[in-house]
Amino acid sequence: MRRILVLGARGFLGGPVAARLVAEPDVTVLRGSRREAPGEEAAPDLGVDLGSVPVDLLAAALAGLRPDAVVNCAGLAAGPASALAAVNARGAAALAEAVAAAVPQARLVHLGSAGEYGPALPGEPLAETSPARPAGVYGATKLAGTLAVTGSGLDAVALRVFNPVGAGAPASGLPGRLAAAFRTAPPDGVVRTGDLGAYRDFVDVADVAEAVALAVTAPGPLPPVLNVGSGVATLVRDLVAELAVRCGFTGRVDESGAGSERSAAVSWVRADVSLAATALGWRPARTLHDSLTALSRAAAPAGARP
Repeated sequence: MRRILVLGARGFLGGPVAARLVAEPDVTVLRGSRREAPGEEAAPDLGVDLGSVPVDLLAAALAGLRPDAVVNCAGLAAGPASALAAVNARGAAALAEAVAAAVPQARLVHLGSAGEYGPALPGEPLAETSPARPAGVYGATKLAGTLAVTGSGLDAVALRVFNPVGAGAPASGLPGRLAAAFRTAPPDGVVRTGDLGAYRDFVDVADVAEAVALAVTAPGPLPPVLNVGSGVATLVRDLVAELAVRCGFTGRVDESGAGSERSAAVSWVRADVSLAATALGWRPARTLHDSLTALSRAAAPAGARP
């Protein structure tokens, strides 16, 4: 029986990853997250905050759990620079050091981000060999975490996840934020956004979970970095228009609001996922329509029919 520890197991990515791994034969899934708040479900198998836990305490906990693989889904997408650095950079580095000290034979699968790449030339897909030139603090901290993992000497791989979307998408990302706004706005109201003229590669959260499962179970060493995206560049404006329809919003989307700094700096993103296909046998199986349907249904109040 293989023991797989999923950190960030209550998050948007970690939840589906843990659920997918439970379906693997002869696997015991251990869940790690920050300590539960009152009223939450049972305590996690490992309750730590990677942004602050001492490496020696984390190593001792890992030695007690004896995982055969560790999946790091813990991360922070928004917040002050100090918090982003603590979780995304320091947390990944601390985890790699603790794994090396306690369970050096374990495979470490770390979820990175397309934000590590930064600007791309329109029409050219981003491959794992593309320069990493993050456009902001978030991408820089995610890149630091990836470098800590891939440079650790462990049996490790960083999956660079492009823009994940699906049920449970958080408000820190555009799809989750707008799904909530469309649901609460009057049917003929106005929802304000920033400019929606950028192109992004949106990948279904269930496809991300499948890539993680394959990375955990693949035999032999893997490439240090693998892209996990749809391989399709979608105009964000088109995504927003379809999401509005699926959420039953018939009002107007006003693009005169403030947009994110990254959207202004990075106008076009598309993943080259051929290496993941070769190394893992993974390809995205779900369309953006599938992802938006799942998101809109999850965002719907009880009894609503998206």
